[in-house]
Amino acid sequence: MLSDKIRFTAKDILEKDFKTSMRGYSQEEVDKFLDGIIKDYETFHQEIEELRQENLRLKKQVEEAQKKPSYSAPQTATAGTTNFDILKRLSNLEKHVFGSKLYE
Repeated sequence: MLSDKIRFTAKDILEKDFKTSMRGYSQEEVDKFLDGIIKDYETFHQEIEELRQENLRLKKQVEEAQKKPSYSAPQTATAGTTNFDILKRLSNLEKHVFGSKLYE
């Protein structure tokens, strides 16, 4: 999980105290930089949480869609059947049903 790989939280960074030395870094500059990192961490955390929620929502939609029976269009012709074959069968059916009345 991602949270297991993250070493520092925004709170850890905020509360970090550095020792000062004679020729050390400017404490004000370090604080400003860390403030920027904290804001990034909070933004990343918020984005990750939003993506997790969206991921859950989409997984639920997929599950619901898979539960519903899918209706496909009825197949009117089998493989290899042409329009000519269909018209010929229809003509034979009409002859059988209506007989000679069809040609009167």
